[in-house]
Amino acid sequence: MTDRYLTITLQPDWKGGLRAAAKVAQSRKYQGEVLNFETPAQFFGQLTEKRWDIVCAAQGKGALSIRGLARMVGRDVKRVHEDIVVLAELGLLERTDSGGVVCPYMSMHIDMVLNAA
Repeated sequence: MTDRYLTITLQPDWKGGLRAAAKVAQSRKYQGEVLNFETPAQFFGQLTEKRWDIVCAAQGKGALSIRGLARMVGRDVKRVHEDIVVLAELGLLERTDSGGVVCPYMSMHIDMVLNAA
């Protein structure tokens, strides 16, 4: 299986991003995956520092239990579980059949430009 990688973008023109993703999808070669946010507020509202800690702790570790992941980041299991729900909805983590989680990406790249209003 090919190593998966993710590019996180900040692009207000979501339709343009969708068109670009469609062009990439037509390629026979794996081009990576893209997660786009329309605004900086949306990005920073969803990907908080504590959620990034969870992603970083899980990346490259294979399947982990939620309790084990909570120990790794030094946080309460209930709060880690709440963050995992959000991260799974975004696609940064995936749930396993046994109830744990896995970060499927070998690398992640954040691509954003913030311009003056």
